[in-house]
Amino acid sequence: MPVLRSGTPHRPVHSLATAAGALLATVALLLGLPGTAGAAAGRHAPEPTHPDQDWAGSQVARHEGATTGILPPPSLTASAEGVDVSSHNGNVAWSALWNSGVRFAYVKATESTSYTSPYFAQQYNGSYRSGMIRGAYHFATPDTSGGAAQAAYFVAHGGGWSKDGRTLPGALDMEYNPYGATCYGLSPTGLVDWMKDWFATYKARTGRDAVLYTSTGWWKQCTGNSAAFGRINPLWVPRYGSSVGELPAGWGFHTIWQYTSTGPAVGDHNRFNGSMDRLRALADG
Repeated sequence: MPVLRSGTPHRPVHSLATAAGALLATVALLLGLPGTAGAAAGRHAPEPTHPDQDWAGSQVARHEGATTGILPPPSLTASAEGVDVSSHNGNVAWSALWNSGVRFAYVKATESTSYTSPYFAQQYNGSYRSGMIRGAYHFATPDTSGGAAQAAYFVAHGGGWSKDGRTLPGALDMEYNPYGATCYGLSPTGLVDWMKDWFATYKARTGRDAVLYTSTGWWKQCTGNSAAFGRINPLWVPRYGSSVGELPAGWGFHTIWQYTSTGPAVGDHNRFNGSMDRLRALADG
């Protein structure tokens, strides 16, 4: 044990512990939780317990309802048909979907920073081999870790992008919390900041602005109907019925419409708001 020299002031043990704790907290914020979204660092929720049951629209249908038997009329303008899938779909018969007219697919890759879909390879590569344009999406859980951490995990586990003309930019799925508080225990400002961190990290790692999947109802309730992303991030909006309906603030038009959760073969069917040439342009960047 070191001996204190004469004239050296003695620091109380609790002061040293307090200083060390503050330093560790600061380091943790800087490394794992960039931006103001890191304010909730000390109260993270547990990692998801049933990520195989969470997919794009799983909670939208649960909270907002899903109209069955009513599909939108054929588009009067150019459009392309698509699907989205996750592990709950298992191995997908991509050739059958291609033959039915499906031309693009979004595939769930990850959730939080702990889950990668065990069916991702079959679905992501299988859709590509069938001739489709494909992309990956991340199911967000903003209460388990920071936006930057989840974006980095997504990119490292299938959510990257390549300029091959047939890979869509990644998508961030923001919807009702499957595990608790609807808005993940965050304020509207906290959620917006979390998404800003996610999008910034994704773009820094891939060079692309990601797509945002969200419902107008959840967006109004949890972000205060923020208009922060409409000028940059393409909108993928779910609404199960005959029309796309009201859009969240900031967007004058949607890019993808998830119009049913009870379609043939895989349930979730989508319509791209434009011609195949425009879909290829979105893929190509």
